Amino acid sequence: MGRRTDLPGEGPGSGPVDETTQFDALLKESVEDLYEHAPCGYLSTRLDGRIEKVNTTLLNWLGHRREDLLHRKHFSDLLTVGGRIYHETHYAPLLRMQGEVSGIALELRSADGSRLPVLVTSTVKSGHDGQPLLIRTTLFDARDRRAYETELLRARTVAEQERERLQNLATTLQQTLLPPTLADVPGLEVSAYYHIASADQVGGDFYDLFPLAAGTWGLFMGDVCGKGAAAAAVSSLARYTLRAAAVYDPDPAAVLDNLNTVLNHEYNGSDPRFCTVVFGLLTPDPERGGFGVTLAGGGHPPALLMRADGSADILPTPGGQLIGALTDAHIATTAVHLAPGDTLLLHTDGLTEAHTGAPEGRYGDDALLTFTRALAPTTASDAVDAVRDLLDTFGTGVDDDTAVLAIHVPCIPSGEQL
Repeated sequence: MGRRTDLPGEGPGSGPVDETTQFDALLKESVEDLYEHAPCGYLSTRLDGRIEKVNTTLLNWLGHRREDLLHRKHFSDLLTVGGRIYHETHYAPLLRMQGEVSGIALELRSADGSRLPVLVTSTVKSGHDGQPLLIRTTLFDARDRRAYETELLRARTVAEQERERLQNLATTLQQTLLPPTLADVPGLEVSAYYHIASADQVGGDFYDLFPLAAGTWGLFMGDVCGKGAAAAAVSSLARYTLRAAAVYDPDPAAVLDNLNTVLNHEYNGSDPRFCTVVFGLLTPDPERGGFGVTLAGGGHPPALLMRADGSADILPTPGGQLIGALTDAHIATTAVHLAPGDTLLLHTDGLTEAHTGAPEGRYGDDALLTFTRALAPTTASDAVDAVRDLLDTFGTGVDDDTAVLAIHVPCIPSGEQL
């Protein structure tokens, strides 16, 4: 048996009524009452839009009296100015062609002048002879939806502003990691290129060429493990440490030893950070012409030397260990003479680790050596342009930051001297 209770409005003395009886009573409410107090607005109009029937729900929403609308107003009269224009140019023509229009967002104008956002669906009803007679329209209150859309738009605007702020921050940070211009070294041509793989627009590769005392210049190229903002922070520390250490003691091995001490001290906890670096010292050689170069390598890919005679080979620094990984890293050094017409190319492993799409997978050191042998002899700018074009052929296969730095000793024209 059903639970017994009192009908609404009945006093305690009226007697208990079965709950099923109450349920049946509610179901027997008149269709007209259901129409009048539906959770949505109902409107019936003639084909020209003149209002013939409207429910109480819509009247309450708009604050109108029924007699003010019936046979006096058209549906378009309830719309805002923009809504009336849209109704005449789009809504009404579509309704005539299709017989139904569903889920259109419009705004109604209330009696007090306020706006009510609604979603409107209209259907043309025909008589027994198939001729259109009237239009039935259902309107759903869209104030909550409009508030949600407004908040969503506001959040999107805030997100775009934040993205722009972060982009500016990333650009500023990247500018601190790389020299705005490479130093102008008399008797040398230099060129560089940096491809950033991270969506943050900051990377873990770094390089520089800068003057030191007594007519010498320092240069370096490095690659921090990882990429993005975390790697960029380590890159910034490494770059400024290298420059400061070179001023204190320009010996390449001593410079890298200083950097190793700093990184090992700063990043020796649960999140260790290390990098590969090659540091070089450039000194003019007035007797033979060109420059003497001393390189110290800490686990970095070897430089490539392209000679004026068209030969090319790697310039290894074997045994050099990662900088920052060990308390006392082994640092390998080598020396070479750059004669007129020679070009020295330094790079990070983003180049040799690029995916080529070929069966062998990665580009590799051997392919790069073959590539440079085909370039030699060359200039710094031509070498960097060729590497950039090479990287473009890999497309998305370049998934790591990649930097290249080329140094070239121009040939002395006949009859001229340094």
